[in-house]
Amino acid sequence: MKLWLVRHARTDAAPGLCYGATDVCVPAEATRAVAEAVVSCLPVGIALAHSPLRRCAELAQAIGTLRPDLMVRADARLAEMDFGGWEGRPWSSIARVEFDAWTCNFAEGVAGGHGESTARFMQRTGAAFDEWRASGQDAVWVTHAGVMRAVQLLNRGVRRVDDVAQWPSEPIDYGACQLIEYG
Repeated sequence: MKLWLVRHARTDAAPGLCYGATDVCVPAEATRAVAEAVVSCLPVGIALAHSPLRRCAELAQAIGTLRPDLMVRADARLAEMDFGGWEGRPWSSIARVEFDAWTCNFAEGVAGGHGESTARFMQRTGAAFDEWRASGQDAVWVTHAGVMRAVQLLNRGVRRVDDVAQWPSEPIDYGACQLIEYG
């Protein structure tokens, strides 16, 4: 079984801005370029689920326009992590003590004071991943780098990340398409 993970195109957000759950814009031409690049990789008739955030929803719609055979639907479980009070702020402006408090309790600490914990993020992403595995069908998700990293862990059987050093750190380019094979 195969799961294609597609990251949205580069956003208009300033470099270094924290925008996990924040709806930021993507230039239409960038979205179109990513859609055109990935459509030929996708099998006929598979399900396409996407984050409801605009940067992913618009890409899913663009892919669906090019490939009307795909069954497109939004799935809130595929949204990026909510960074609470850090949303919309430059990462460099977040006090080191706040950031360290979160990473020292990486599983249960709540990002940005009222955002999401990594455990909760893994739980909701894991629910979508488990549903995909139970379906027995290939699928494509249009999503975010955080979700893509969570799926890497889930595919290795990791359900909880207690130490920030366990979190995948390799860069994931905008518009990247990763293939996860299961079973």
